[in-house]
Amino acid sequence: MFRGIATLNFYAVDMVAAENWYSELFQTAPYFRRDLEGSPAYLEWRLGDKETEFGLIDARFAPSTPDAAGGAIAHWAVDDVEAAYAELLGRGATSYQSPIERGPGFITASVVDPFGNVLGVMKNEHYEEMFDVAD
Repeated sequence: MFRGIATLNFYAVDMVAAENWYSELFQTAPYFRRDLEGSPAYLEWRLGDKETEFGLIDARFAPSTPDAAGGAIAHWAVDDVEAAYAELLGRGATSYQSPIERGPGFITASVVDPFGNVLGVMKNEHYEEMFDVAD
């Protein structure tokens, strides 16, 4: 039934600042843009080995907040978790969870971006085997 992430959506109140922050982080501008009232309402990038879609949505369109925390974190595969974590912190993100080895071949870390979204990074040996991405 599940075939992969189709689109990962994050929300931001200041879409212009978020567009700039993520464009610098991803080193590319969004490939898709939908404006509303003269400012971005939805932006989308394609990233990584499978060109996963990353959508940035104006917070006005966010679903209501549940009464209890959900706890989901999407972890992006990276070659070096410590370096990715340090870069994210250097770009103004704050630590959510510093790098932790979860077992041989598995390291995770996560940050909160300047717009309140949790962004995870991960070294995952299964991902690397699947895409034959050797160190």
